[in-house]
Amino acid sequence: MTTLWQGQYIEVHRTGTWEFVRRVGAMGAAVILATTDAGEIVLVEQLRRALGRHTIELPAGLIGDDGDFDPAAAAARELAEETGFVAADWVNVGDFATSPGMSAEMFTLFRARGLTRSGPGGGVDGEDIIVHVVPVAGLSAWLAGARARGCVIDCRLIVALPLV
Repeated sequence: MTTLWQGQYIEVHRTGTWEFVRRVGAMGAAVILATTDAGEIVLVEQLRRALGRHTIELPAGLIGDDGDFDPAAAAARELAEETGFVAADWVNVGDFATSPGMSAEMFTLFRARGLTRSGPGGGVDGEDIIVHVVPVAGLSAWLAGARARGCVIDCRLIVALPLV
């Protein structure tokens, strides 16, 4: 394997004729499917520079970017930072590949319940995250409305929906 380029957070490699992206330091991501006792799902909206558009996503963040490689700790931190919620009940659903044909990135999916507000959310360092708490019963129509205003829907949200 040859490293073609390395930045602060990602690196590009070649193995034979295959090129792919990997996170520096083998960092993964924690993705959180958070639902309220009232039957709502907690989503985040933010501008994603790679797409040049806003996306609708499950709350998520890097594992290991702060030196702590505990996926559960990263999930709890990201849920609080991005959404302002803390959860009483956590379930590690498992590890999944994001886009295995192009990226070595893996994410750990967590299910979070027993939510209480601990702050405003919105992220850190200019992330400018918008928090949406959407009734699960109306999620399809809500997502259609988000698409109509130009948002991209992250596929991890769709994959996690059967767990709601």
